[in-house]
Amino acid sequence: MADKCDLCLLGLIILSSLLTGISGVKDHVFISSGENVRLSCNNALSDCKSTTWNYNRFRHSAGVALIAGGIKNKDTERHERLSLESDCSLNIKNVTEEDYGFYKCRQYVNGQKQGPDADVFLHVLHVSVSLTSSSSSSSSSQTEISPGRSVTLSCQLYSYTVYSCDDRVSSGRFELLWVNQAGVDLKTDSRYQILSSSDQYHCIITLTTTLLNEDNNREWRCQLTHRNQLETSVRYTVKYSGEKTLFSDRFVKTFTHWLYSF
Repeated sequence: MADKCDLCLLGLIILSSLLTGISGVKDHVFISSGENVRLSCNNALSDCKSTTWNYNRFRHSAGVALIAGGIKNKDTERHERLSLESDCSLNIKNVTEEDYGFYKCRQYVNGQKQGPDADVFLHVLHVSVSLTSSSSSSSSSQTEISPGRSVTLSCQLYSYTVYSCDDRVSSGRFELLWVNQAGVDLKTDSRYQILSSSDQYHCIITLTTTLLNEDNNREWRCQLTHRNQLETSVRYTVKYSGEKTLFSDRFVKTFTHWLYSF
């Protein structure tokens, strides 16, 4: 009986390996807007002349060829921010929330597709600042405000996925939090109003508070965790300068590439 179980287990391992070879590698990469990101092409051949990078923002949307035959497509709006490394990885400079989506690295030789695709899902974390006592808003890392004003920080995760934000949160796949310098969830502090909302593709968590004089150098951080592991975060620190207040010192910590399990 034990021998039969061992054979069954071996069969499952072999089947899993075969399926992985057919479907290719699926990576998830998390990054914050304003940062640079590198998307790996794990199926590259000896050079990049056979490499094509395609992009889709939404499911069932028309794909866009970013790289074809190792050459950058200059007809795309963001071609100046794209580059190809010697190992055929795709670099994106100054990532924006518009860059999230599904990236596919594929190899062609003499017009024939070679091997499995390398799929990369890029998730972008973006924070914007709004002053509720003014009609203006800004997504800059430096926003002039003053003590006594109410400020709202909106942290939004842009993702390409078949699952809604509510489904992903309720299943424990990931969580968005606003935390203080010590990493304590700000929901526990009555001074802050924390609200969560979502649509099919985006998860949003907002922090609203009234600035105090003692908020000088105070840090608030929006962080994304996946199965209790930190994936990426954005930090805002209040800096007082005379009668003006600046949100500044933006910082992002990013961990990339976890096996497809969304």
